[in-house]
Amino acid sequence: MSATPLGLPVDQTSHARLAADGLTLARLDPADGAAYEAWIRAENRGFLQPDPTPEVIEHRRGYLGDDRIMGVWDSSLPHPQVPVATTISWIADLTLPGGGAAPTWAISGVTVAPTHRRRGIARALLEAELRTAVELGLPLAMLTVSESTIYGRFGFSPSVLARNLSIDRRRAHWTGPVAPGRVHLVSAEQLRSDGHPIVERVRAATPGQVHYAATSILWDRQLGLPVGDDNAKNLRFARYDDADGTPAGFAIYRFVEDPADFTQHELRLQTLVAATPDAYAGLWRFLLEMDLVATITADLRPVDEPLRWMIADFRAVRSSETDHLWTRILDVKASLEARTYAAPGRIVLRVEDPLDFAAGTWALEVDDAGSATVTATADTPDVDLTVNALSSLHVGGVSARVLEAAGALTGDVARLDAMFRSPVAPYTSIWF
Repeated sequence: MSATPLGLPVDQTSHARLAADGLTLARLDPADGAAYEAWIRAENRGFLQPDPTPEVIEHRRGYLGDDRIMGVWDSSLPHPQVPVATTISWIADLTLPGGGAAPTWAISGVTVAPTHRRRGIARALLEAELRTAVELGLPLAMLTVSESTIYGRFGFSPSVLARNLSIDRRRAHWTGPVAPGRVHLVSAEQLRSDGHPIVERVRAATPGQVHYAATSILWDRQLGLPVGDDNAKNLRFARYDDADGTPAGFAIYRFVEDPADFTQHELRLQTLVAATPDAYAGLWRFLLEMDLVATITADLRPVDEPLRWMIADFRAVRSSETDHLWTRILDVKASLEARTYAAPGRIVLRVEDPLDFAAGTWALEVDDAGSATVTATADTPDVDLTVNALSSLHVGGVSARVLEAAGALTGDVARLDAMFRSPVAPYTSIWF
């Protein structure tokens, strides 16, 4: 990487574009408490969240490290210190097929005030984020999105899907393996220490997972630890230890009471992380055999969840699929060389990118070990595709045949699928 996020100046292209409309794009210094308070209130407003208390604001400021906080300000407003648009970004490793990881520009907190819509602010912000990532030498950008109609125009595309589950617990009799370890009820503080190494084991083995530190707000939010988390008092924590006592998985969940019938509670599973098949089986069996529970709901689960195959009634589990992680390739060579491939061979890709970051014709050569070399070439392409399609293919969760049917690529689809498929379905277990 050629620079640090906090060391880069503001993107001048977007700065000039917004200045022509009387707006100012600037980087916020989180050491300026008043400015950060105004920024966080604007971000909460954008996501329709309650206005945060001073205690919540100060606590959240303590999590900031090298996060790059950007905003757009309108000096003509009665309160010009409050930004009319926000973003926050940082560098995080994204696990790719084969277990390698690519440093990736994680973008979050993208909001525009309803008073300033349709003025090109979101475009200026997002294009600035992409140029910043390129300046940092990062091959990819990523985000989890609240609105799925916005980001495709900037080259992002869904690369990791997820399933939302609803389980009729009384029909879901356990028929799966009997795990040899034990499940223990633990505190949030205990799991904060014991659970993060499990998260890291799973992240390293699962494409689509995003690295976050043990001190990150992304971890503490799962545990209900940040100040002002109204959900925290309802959370329960279960840890699975394998037969020799080593923690190997955990579940975080809460109960929702049915006011008409105390035996009809809903168990809402927030997180289940298992580093071994035994931990997976042990935790799910523990949840499915919970008394006074009629329904278990679990959002943001992997698309290849094996639970249905471990219970007596396959139809006790209902599921729906949704997009989750969106990625955007910026450097084709670095992105494609960061992962391994399922089949050896050579394929030439012509990439269309309206923003020009990834445009060009590229030869991907994969050896017998699955390692890749990518070079720019003048050879005739075997496949023509958009940068959106390449971004979806890259993480291994979307097939080339599906993208061909959608009109996003043409050419030698069979060879493309054979090379890019992943034996492990990608999964992103968090929002950011």
